[in-house]
Formats: sequence, structure tokens, C-alpha cells
Amino acid sequence: MSETPLAAYRALVREGTIERDPAQELAAEKLNLLHRRLKVYKPLDPGEGGLFSRLGFGRTAPEPSKAPQGLYLVGGVGRGKSMIIDLFFDLAPVTRKRRLHFHAFMIEIHDRINAARNAGGADPIPAVAHGFAEDTWLLCFDEFQVNDPVDALILDRLFNALFERGVVMVATSNVAPRDLYAGGLNRDRFLPFLDLIAERLDVMELDAGIDYRRGRMESMAVYFTPLGAASAAALDAAYLKLTNNDPGEPGEIVLRGRTVAVPTAVGGVARFSFAELCETPLGAADYIAIAELYHTLVLADVPRLTPEKRNEATRFVTLIDALYEHKVKLVCTADTGPEDLYPEGDGSFAFARTVSSVVATRIASANASTVRTRWGTCLGPAPSLWMICPHSGWSAVNGQITDGFPARRPAAVVPAPPWCTTAATRGNSQSCGASSSM
Repeated sequence: MSETPLAAYRALVREGTIERDPAQELAAEKLNLLHRRLKVYKPLDPGEGGLFSRLGFGRTAPEPSKAPQGLYLVGGVGRGKSMIIDLFFDLAPVTRKRRLHFHAFMIEIHDRINAARNAGGADPIPAVAHGFAEDTWLLCFDEFQVNDPVDALILDRLFNALFERGVVMVATSNVAPRDLYAGGLNRDRFLPFLDLIAERLDVMELDAGIDYRRGRMESMAVYFTPLGAASAAALDAAYLKLTNNDPGEPGEIVLRGRTVAVPTAVGGVARFSFAELCETPLGAADYIAIAELYHTLVLADVPRLTPEKRNEATRFVTLIDALYEHKVKLVCTADTGPEDLYPEGDGSFAFARTVSSVVATRIASANASTVRTRWGTCLGPAPSLWMICPHSGWSAVNGQITDGFPARRPAAVVPAPPWCTTAATRGNSQSCGASSSM
């Protein structure tokens, strides 16, 4: 078994589990250095010079020492940040360590602050930091992102107190530190926290490269219909593929004093049911917060909506708009294709126009080899996946060539999806025979 993050990363490359990525390997090397430093960095017992005095490198009396510098790993979705941090955290030679989503951390901090205030504390933050550091001195964050003004105002004092007590921090984020809380209320009061991050953490950006998560999605079906056991099983399989078989855990998003429950999430992938998102009184701000936090949404059980469900239809349009604006990938099960989900009722025309076009665009972006432009209903027990070849105009249902809806053709002959090249009458083995006509 590998004993260091770098050795574990290279073992995965040798096994063929992952491809070697220079930026990922550099991140593993940086975490390898932190791993070695953590081996000789351990808090003393309270009676041996203070709670967080440090052990010296020799065998003489211990002397206080600074905590190792942490790491802030920033990069786009699918660049492998979570995978690298997984390797580091699992192998970290530390017993008092925690890995959690940043929003879950802030929920816990606010709970501790409220408890300290109820106990009569005049300034709860030092006491909260002290209590947290007693249990945890290696803190790993997923998806570090600051949206809440209340959070922004306390982070500088909170993390100063945590760092003074020897806590080491490692974080992943889609946002560079300089862009955290950009445009937020009273951001000038947040800037000292950015200086603190620059001082206590090594900031590394994973250079733009292959989006490995998108590579996984290119071979995935991402819209399953009709609803039933087969569609549900297919959605389960898609979720586990996106999360590397990690079932995830529940979470919460705190937004302006309210809490939005997240049924299960891991590594930037969140899973909800339609009822949880659209049959509860959520609004645009809630959907935007979800879209800012997760790069992929797995959505179960989108029903065919009746005129009495106009509120649910409105919320679904608002959700889809938020996903579209934030480039969030969507995987879902539905009773039928988007064009037939809300066939009549208040706003049904806007619903059909927005949802069918936007869902098609978002799903097409998740699967570069196909474009969904029209939808239909396929009877039968198996979930139906409608795909339109953007080159020939022929469609496939569950991989079977059919005379489907016409698609607009590009201005050049380009490679076709594999399912289209199986039909010799549609073109040669290299292309669908598309011409410059539209």
C-alpha cells in the first residue's frame, strides 16, 4: 500500500486507473512535502508547554514551532482536485483530521458561536476556535467558496484564531483566493482574510487541461425516460460513476439566514429529487446557490406536470435557468421528454421553449459527441435515450438507428457519433456524409 500521496498517485498512473497529468503530479508533490512535515508536527498535551506547542526535531526539550504551510488548490471542474485531496487526506499521518465541505464547516461554526453566546461568552470566536482546534488540527475543505456576508465578516478573526492554535488547512476551490466573495457586501472588510490566506497557504492553480469528469460523461446517457425501476437504476449508476462510487452524504447550504437541505453530495456532484427542489418553496437565490456550489446536478423523478402544478413548473424553469447560466451539467430521470413535461397550463409555452432548449443545450454540453435537439416518447420497459446526430440528421433511441427528427447540418464533413456510423446507408465509416447544405 502506498504511504505518501505522490506514491499513491503514481501507483494509480501505473495501474492505468488514471492518466498522468503534470499539473496533478505537481499538486501531489506539494502535498507530499506537507505529508512529510506533518509527520514531525504534533500538538503537545496541555501540560507540556501549552495546548499547541510544537515538538522540536531533536530529542531535547520541545520548542514551539510554526505550523506547516497549507495548500489552496484552485482549478476548474473535472481537473482532479478532489481526487488529489482524497489521496492526501486518506494517507495524512494525523489522527485529529477532518475533511468537510466548506458550507458544512460554516454551519458547524455558527452553531458553536450560538452555543457560546448562550453560555454567556462576550466574544465567542476565540472560544469556538479553541474548541475546534482541540478536536481537529488538520482541516481539509472541499469547494471553498464564500457567498454569505455573515460568513465573510468573521472569517479573518476565525482563521487567525485557528492558525494561532496550530490548525493546518488544505482546500480545493474553483475560485482563486483573489476572487473569493467578489462583489460581496462590505468586501473591504473581507480583504484581510485574503492576506491571511496568502500568508498561511501555498496557492497552486491546476493549469487548464483535460476535464476528466467531462470525459466520463461523454460516454454516459444523461436523460432517462419514462420513470420506473429501470430509469432509477440507470440514474443510480450514473451518479456513482460521476462520484467514483462514493455515495456522498447529506449537507446544507446557509443562505441569508435560511438553510437549504442537500440530500446527498460529494466532490461537486449533488443529488436531489424534483420534489425536493420544485415542490418546496425555493426561489432563484436558492437555485443560484446550488449552481454556484456544484458542477453537476443529478435530478430524479421529474413528472409530467398538469395545469394545477404551475408553481412547480415555474420553479423548474427557474432552476434550469440557474443551471444554464452557471454551466452546471444535468443528469435526470423524467416522465417524458422536455417538450411534453408541461403541455398545457399557465406559462406552458414559455416552459416548453425554455426547458426543452436549455435542457438540450446543457445535456449536449455534457456529451460532446451528440446533440439533443428534439424529443419523443419511446414505449417499453427500458429507459429511452433520444439522440440526434448533428451531422446526418438521423436519430437513435437506445442506440438503434431510427428515422428521427431532422437536424441542421454543419458546413463540413466531420466525424459522426459511433451509433450513426453503424448504418452503412447513412454514410461511410468516417462520416455521415453531411454536406455544406443546412
